[in-house]
Amino acid sequence: MVILFDQYNMQDQIFEIIFATQQQVIVAKLLIDEIKMNDGEIGKTEMSMFATALHDGIILDHEERAGFPIRKKEKISYNKRQFYDRILTPMKTMGLIDYDLYKKTYKLSEKFNKNMMKIGLMWLQELRNPPIKFKITKKSSM
Repeated sequence: MVILFDQYNMQDQIFEIIFATQQQVIVAKLLIDEIKMNDGEIGKTEMSMFATALHDGIILDHEERAGFPIRKKEKISYNKRQFYDRILTPMKTMGLIDYDLYKKTYKLSEKFNKNMMKIGLMWLQELRNPPIKFKITKKSSM
């Protein structure tokens, strides 16, 4: 997955940087909150139940803070297959979530942070490397 961000207009939440649409941001946040409510780990069955609930549609009851608190009910639905393809799989490949093959559980991971630090170090190494000298030649025409 490719993460593109503007260093001068950095978003407030990690999900807004990682995911392209507002609906994906909401679904990713719901997934992380679901895992957090289960002590940072959920089973394969619970993940499937979560995806099915999203597919069927869930109603969020939350407060919006635009000057004053308002109770707002919002229905969210997200296709089950797209949930696995566009939310869960990218979160696993980026290191936000780990899947334990033996226990068949998903858990929150710190690997994303470690990978971002590794990328930063790779960039510092590149900055310190000497430039490669090359010659630009004109293409000869026949």
